[in-house]
Amino acid sequence: MKKLYYIVIAGLSLVSCEKAIFEEDLASTSPKENFEYLWNECNEKYSYFDIKNIDWNTIKSKYSAKIYDGMSQDSLFEVLGGMLTELKDDHTNLISNFNVSTFKVSYLGQDNFDWRIIEDNYLARDYYISGPFSHDYLDNKKIGYIRFPIFPGTVDANNLNFVLERYKNTKGLILDLRENGGGSVADIFAILSRFVESKTLVNYSRIKTGPQHNDFSDAKPVYVSPYNGMRYKNKVVVLVDRGTYSAGSFFSLATKALPNMILMGDTTGGGLGLPNGGQLPNGWTYRFSITQALTLDKSPDYENGVPPDIKVLFDWNDLTKDEILERAILELQ
Repeated sequence: MKKLYYIVIAGLSLVSCEKAIFEEDLASTSPKENFEYLWNECNEKYSYFDIKNIDWNTIKSKYSAKIYDGMSQDSLFEVLGGMLTELKDDHTNLISNFNVSTFKVSYLGQDNFDWRIIEDNYLARDYYISGPFSHDYLDNKKIGYIRFPIFPGTVDANNLNFVLERYKNTKGLILDLRENGGGSVADIFAILSRFVESKTLVNYSRIKTGPQHNDFSDAKPVYVSPYNGMRYKNKVVVLVDRGTYSAGSFFSLATKALPNMILMGDTTGGGLGLPNGGQLPNGWTYRFSITQALTLDKSPDYENGVPPDIKVLFDWNDLTKDEILERAILELQ
């Protein structure tokens, strides 16, 4: 389990924060050699072919027909990057010194968040900023609102103690994870530990172990343990959308096991497979998902997105209110 934990820590880093070391392209490698290498690596190690109903052999035929000797590096990148985007997984990237391929899963659904609307219509001008949390009271101080836009790996006890102490007498909290693209897994457990009263099983995890598409390790349980200090016991509504990805989806999956938490908004973007990768013969780097996060009944189906308990979408015809936030306030009244 310790080995998997280290993979989790490394894998949930955002693409924009990664620093890859690029080598010069090796002139002796052919486009076909690089194509075959990448296709085979994915074929043996990618973790979600079955769940996504992807025929990787058909994908190979489609893209191998575009490979030819003497093609430019830009053209080769377009073919290999296009092949990887067929996985429809934002933990899957090809990285060169001139481009990065990505799928952009958030575009599979409508935009459901505008921070300016919340600032203008719901928060006091002097709302608090405590580390990565922006927060204030709503509904005549009956509800606490906490905006958490990223899992930066910097959530600490002081941040959480201050925030939860401030709202300890509220009827409920709203934790807004919309457009939270992920980050550090450590933050997931640091936050969830403040909302459980006993050690709680939240999901299972397994890792790809062999070349066949269904070769996986045994499912290992994942627990959240209560923090030995300030905790919040009232209801918490967690707001999510298609832009809630990776660590955001892991957090959303865990809420399904916690009776005091309600998931509201749109289905998340998924990203429950932790990424690992390597280097092509020509020096480009790649990564893709090599694990599966499973529900309490050991299903991997939520890789395509964790569904909300209460579905609410944003109405862009009225920019004076946030329908999802309004529904959360109603839920806590």
